[in-house]
Amino acid sequence: MDFLALFLLYVLLVLLSVLLVCLYQGRKHSWPSRTLDWLAQGLSRLLPAHVHGAAQRLLDRLFRTRHSLFVALHLALEGLVYGEYTWEVFGYCQDLEFGLPLLLLPYLLLTVNMGCFVLCSRTDPGTITKSNQALFLHTYAYDELMFERGARCAACSTGKPARSKHCGVCRACVHRFDHHCVWVNNCIGAFNARYFLLYLLSLSAMASALTAITAAFLLQVVALSNLMLGYYTDEQGQERPVDAVFVIQHLFLTFPRVVFMLGFVLVLAVILSSYFCFGLYLALVNQTSYEWFKARRLQSGAYANIYSRGLWGNLVEIAKPLTSPKAKRR
Repeated sequence: MDFLALFLLYVLLVLLSVLLVCLYQGRKHSWPSRTLDWLAQGLSRLLPAHVHGAAQRLLDRLFRTRHSLFVALHLALEGLVYGEYTWEVFGYCQDLEFGLPLLLLPYLLLTVNMGCFVLCSRTDPGTITKSNQALFLHTYAYDELMFERGARCAACSTGKPARSKHCGVCRACVHRFDHHCVWVNNCIGAFNARYFLLYLLSLSAMASALTAITAAFLLQVVALSNLMLGYYTDEQGQERPVDAVFVIQHLFLTFPRVVFMLGFVLVLAVILSSYFCFGLYLALVNQTSYEWFKARRLQSGAYANIYSRGLWGNLVEIAKPLTSPKAKRR
């Protein structure tokens, strides 16, 4: 059981790190950011000044400036997972006569995901400048609670339209700001929110498809080998019928990389699917992540969402933003 516990711990630590980065998303006042600041303050008392300064600059560059590190990490993880799927799972499944359309499904989803990724990362989310601020100022009404009429952005020296927010990573105000996503190296705003939802959906579908096919392969191996009908001798020398724990250990020793990949994509599928459902809920009620988190900090009953136009109207607004990029360029 030692290797299994170590494997599960490793997967959880990796996914926890990914989740922390997703939660951080460039927000200076989020709890991961405060935790980093607290750790930095603690380390400043233990480390020499030049070492602490270098560490602080590294953290600032990683989480408070725009760069492509997490994009590269995201692509590397996809490459490793698909490399293992192609190298081992695809061939084994062909030997077991799995249907070719089923085996090719993850590659189709990968193609869709890459297209959504490019659209999400390359599309202007709705950057507000002095030249176009007048266009956005009248798009949404001010609720005088989260968004106050006449407010100005001190960093951009522009008026702040309702539902906009200044992104410290991109150093710009964004129309209908949702959050800054380090995985696509771009803010999510009015003009790329639809691509981001499709990106999350395709990621969730990819992880789910890889999980289902890999699990089906391993279950087929167990069924064909009649492993569940056998017995094994435990550490005390007693003979016991094969159980699920023994099967997992056996499969890990026989297909270590396949089982590791299955554990990784399974947990990833749960996280990504949950994140997509949350994003879909926000789209259905016409609320952004920024507004949702900010509403949680207000007194109960103090906030009322004035932007909802009904389920269908809210979805139409995501697909076709109220202010179009073409109008913005005029």
